[in-house]
Amino acid sequence: METILSSMQNPRIKQLLQLQQKSSERRKQGVFVVEGRRELQHCIEAGYVVDTLFMCPELLAGASYTAPHVYEVTPSVYEKIAYRGTTEGVVAVIRNRQLTLDELKLSDNPLLMVLERVEKPGNLGAILRSADAAKADAVIICDPLTDLYNPNLIRSSIGAVFTVQTVACTSEECIRFLQERKIQILTAQLQDSRLYYDTDMRKGTAIVMGTEATGLTDMWRQVATAHIRIPMLGRLDSLNVSVSAAILLFEAVRQRTV
Repeated sequence: METILSSMQNPRIKQLLQLQQKSSERRKQGVFVVEGRRELQHCIEAGYVVDTLFMCPELLAGASYTAPHVYEVTPSVYEKIAYRGTTEGVVAVIRNRQLTLDELKLSDNPLLMVLERVEKPGNLGAILRSADAAKADAVIICDPLTDLYNPNLIRSSIGAVFTVQTVACTSEECIRFLQERKIQILTAQLQDSRLYYDTDMRKGTAIVMGTEATGLTDMWRQVATAHIRIPMLGRLDSLNVSVSAAILLFEAVRQRTV
């Protein structure tokens, strides 16, 4: 440990809070923040480099980590810098790394989740958890409206943002990528669509979803191999996007394992 930080007025603590709260500061410094032992372990295993650690020994329960800069914080300070308060005992600053489409490692029969302009970190985090559970090859976020390293996204994904290959790009780039690799494009939409379980997902497939408010843009509808929908038997006409994503991903899993 380099030193013990016991005040919220310490410049290093203030800088950490800036990184947690402002995407502009994360972009400027090329780093992001990860909280919690499980999330940090997934992050390290994915090959990210830890720059700085803020650790509360009273809460670490024997866990140990190394980094170029390590600071011990008091329990009262940790409670204020950590979303989960008095749990876990570690907050880390990680060096940024942006994966590109060309760097994706796909299986012979890929399953991809594509999200257009989905902006709520909680929804993205939940979708990443489903993608991990379904062993999808990647999640591609087109024209993103949120920072991939938003602390709420990392937290809600419980680290799946590190266990699933995740790329941000434009819709045009993604469409070209899928077409070049002859991966079928299934767009989730109500109009002019067939029931999702009547659609073959056993071959290379990209499931494409838009926002709950406006759905997909015409660009995606026009390039789709097929349009699919989940039957809505009640009075409402849509599900939460993360719930829909899980249903469609596991239909692909079901078809590929029967």
